[in-house]
Amino acid sequence: MKAWTPTRIAVASVVAFALIYIAFGSNGWGSPADNEQPIGEISRWCERVEDGLLREPVNALGNLGFVVAGLAMLRVLARDRTAGEPNQFTGHTPLVLLYASATIFLGPGSAVMHGTHTFFGAWIDNVSMVAYILIPWLYNLSRLGRWTQPTLFRTYGALLAVYAAGYWFIAPDLGIGLEFFDISIGLWIISELLHRYWSPSMRILSGFFGFVIAFVFGITPAEMLAAPGEYWWVVFFWLPGLLATNPPDTERRYVPWFWVGVGSFMIAYAIWLTGTNEHAWCRPDSIIQAHAIWHLLSAVATWGFFRFLRTEQPRVPVEATPAATPTNR
Repeated sequence: MKAWTPTRIAVASVVAFALIYIAFGSNGWGSPADNEQPIGEISRWCERVEDGLLREPVNALGNLGFVVAGLAMLRVLARDRTAGEPNQFTGHTPLVLLYASATIFLGPGSAVMHGTHTFFGAWIDNVSMVAYILIPWLYNLSRLGRWTQPTLFRTYGALLAVYAAGYWFIAPDLGIGLEFFDISIGLWIISELLHRYWSPSMRILSGFFGFVIAFVFGITPAEMLAAPGEYWWVVFFWLPGLLATNPPDTERRYVPWFWVGVGSFMIAYAIWLTGTNEHAWCRPDSIIQAHAIWHLLSAVATWGFFRFLRTEQPRVPVEATPAATPTNR
């Protein structure tokens, strides 16, 4: 594969998406989804709904950050001298190309939702988010479970297909109260904890860390205990520990890029909370929209995690300390 071929394909795909979007939207987008507001009113994400190609112009265009981030990744990969050595996030390996493609996909996916206000837009937006978030935690489990690459890709494809079909034909929560994107954030952090601190006891204890993650995002253990039927999915907190049957054979540097990714996402999440039509800070006619900033900072997070995963190196076994040799006196 030539160095710049993936970049050219990505650029062509983005251009093709824009042309198709314009072609389909030239006659309007028809009736909005049941949870969207009509033209002239304030959308769920604060921006006033407009006629034309983009129902929420600022929020939709804020997704260009993902496209820029993904193309920047491909630019870095095109300049790598090796592929897959010393890790799978160098050169044009299938895994890193999937990661960069999923990052780019986040842009058009979310843009269609904010731009069209259709059910299809909501579906493709959520599919794009799950397509991205599955990668890091499945990759971690593939390292800890010694999966082959075909197993990793088959598992990824199966989970994404189940989610896409379940959302389309049943409900966003698949009819069982399971939010794929939300639970995947927890599984990512738990699997990263296991990658960093793996031990037989940590395989058991790591599941409890899921409650800490849920608390950070506003769900307390008391709430979960009070409604076990609603929060049944906490059992998945122990999935990484169950599948992490081996210690990691690689190690990563967490400073600075892991924390750049985490910090960007958490700031973005805090801003996301203010970007609704019910928040006191909502300014529907402003060109500065909190939800658009959420998109841009989330794009920075994808870049941070990309750079973080590129620090992965084979773990050097700790050599046994030679026994002390007695000396003659």
